[in-house]
Amino acid sequence: MDYSKAIKELNLMQQAYATFFTVTNKLQTLGDSYFDGLTARQYMVMLAIAHLPEDETTLVNIAKKLGTTKQSANQLLANLESKGYLTAISSKLDKRAKNMKITESGKNVMLEYSEKGIEFFADIFNDFTCEELETLWCLLQKLYQFDGEEQSGFEEDVNDKFADLAGLQEAQMRALEKFALRRSHSSDHNSGKEHTSKNELKGRD
Repeated sequence: MDYSKAIKELNLMQQAYATFFTVTNKLQTLGDSYFDGLTARQYMVMLAIAHLPEDETTLVNIAKKLGTTKQSANQLLANLESKGYLTAISSKLDKRAKNMKITESGKNVMLEYSEKGIEFFADIFNDFTCEELETLWCLLQKLYQFDGEEQSGFEEDVNDKFADLAGLQEAQMRALEKFALRRSHSSDHNSGKEHTSKNELKGRD
């Protein structure tokens, strides 16, 4: 029996997992450097809360949204609550449970870090085309579902939850303009590299 295909697939799986593991750690470390005073994981916790219905922001749902354990999520929530960014309120659906609510201070810090987050995304995905980003997202969603569980994503528009923040629209437009300019330059750069690669291939022929 020829095992060459199986060996190749196993090697690819090992390399893909090792790369995914190291990339995750690298991105978290880099994200921490962008979010001074707030770690990337803490920011994602607040983002998860913002993307959940206000009466469903329990520990269980937050942990599920993040794909982590309740113990890990609870530590992050306690830290954010001590900073004054979150507060616990009684659940209207289950009196035994607590819902986590983002405070005004938390909303303000999220607004501040959302601008830094856009800069972070522009940096790490600088060499990705729109098509490559779509492919990457689809493959990551497929990987998440390895055990049959679908991801509870972050696609919802949550701007209405921050509508009362002063300067929200101005900050969003400022960040979007910078991002659009960065992506425009990135697109030109990638097109140039693609053109160079094609010319090199023609030269070899």
